[in-house]
Amino acid sequence: MRSGYVWFLVFAAALGALIAYLISNYPGALDGPGEKANLIYYVLLGLLVGSSIIGLRGMSRRGMLANLSFAAKAGLAWVVIAVVLVLGYSYRTELGGIKNRILGEMAPASPIAVQPGRIAVRAGPNGHFFIDAEVNGEPVRFLVDTGASDIVLSPADARRVGLDPGRLSYTRVYSTANGIVRGAPVTLRSLRVGPLRLNDMPASVNGAPMNGSLLGQSFLKRLKGYAVRNGVLTLDY
Repeated sequence: MRSGYVWFLVFAAALGALIAYLISNYPGALDGPGEKANLIYYVLLGLLVGSSIIGLRGMSRRGMLANLSFAAKAGLAWVVIAVVLVLGYSYRTELGGIKNRILGEMAPASPIAVQPGRIAVRAGPNGHFFIDAEVNGEPVRFLVDTGASDIVLSPADARRVGLDPGRLSYTRVYSTANGIVRGAPVTLRSLRVGPLRLNDMPASVNGAPMNGSLLGQSFLKRLKGYAVRNGVLTLDY
């Protein structure tokens, strides 16, 4: 009996490895309508056939009543698995919303792709919206500031993404609540926010230390739109 479980695990692992290999080599294979449902169907069929073959090997060594009991339990287990998978697929949209809500509560600065072309970020405890992004492949946390005209990097974040604040020319002048500040114009090779990636983005490096970097209008204007509702910032691109 124990060897049957081992063979089942080996079979399931081999099936999973085969699926991972096919997906990595044929990345668009599951993009068509119904392809993911077909994959689930064939995986279930493969597991059913595999477990049946493994189970039949052990049935011959049991008595008739034991065989019937084993078959009934196995059949009931597969019915339960099938019902759970069907319900999960049927309510995938609702379950996805629950997952996004949980992730948003646990990590509000993490951008969540709620649907194709839309990203959502929940407000932090202080009511501000922070976004964990990548600049030139390096992580940077931005404060979304609709009053800022540019993407503004703090000197510390500039160093992290490969820029040397000491070698920049601070030719831009900004009027802020704290007075006049200077910024150095730069071009970011890439700016990634969740699934959204923008290349060759104009930005500035602040001439004085900052608590964090700002995501201003030069980024927001590249979007199709953005809105704030019930403590959630949505970005459409």
